[in-house]
Amino acid sequence: MAMGLASSSRRAGGRSRRAPMAEINVTPFVDVMLVLLIIFMVTAPLLAAGVPVELPDSRANALDQTPDQITISIDREGFIYVDNEAVPVGGLPERLSAIQTGAANAPVVTLRADTSLDYGRVMAVMGELNRSGFNSISLVTNGSVTVP
Repeated sequence: MAMGLASSSRRAGGRSRRAPMAEINVTPFVDVMLVLLIIFMVTAPLLAAGVPVELPDSRANALDQTPDQITISIDREGFIYVDNEAVPVGGLPERLSAIQTGAANAPVVTLRADTSLDYGRVMAVMGELNRSGFNSISLVTNGSVTVP
C-alpha cells in the first residue's frame, strides 16, 4: 500500500499521475554484457586458426603477432593452406610469388604443421618459402612442455 502512494498521487478526477523515475536499473545490462564477454573470450581463440592442425609441443617463448604476417598450414594429409585458403598441389610457388610481388617488404611467415607429417614434407615447404624470398619463418607449436 505504501509503495502505491509513493509512486503516484491522486488528482480530483480520479486519474493518477506518476512521478518521474530518477534511477535506472543497470543489473540486466551488466548481466548481458558479462555473457557477451564470456562468449567472445571462448570464441576468439577458435577464430585464430581455421585449419585443424595438431601442433607439436615446445618450450619456446611466444612471439608477438604482427598484422603483416602470413600463416601457412599443413594438415594431416599434407595439403597446404595459405591464410585458410587451400593451395592446389604444385601451386605453392605461384601463390608465394603473388604474395611476394604485392608487398615491398617480405612479411613474416608463420608455419603450422601437423605432428604426424613427415619431416621431409615440412622441410620441402620451408625450402620453397626460402626460395621465394621469405627468410623470416616462425614455427608454431602448441605450448610449453618440460624436456626430460
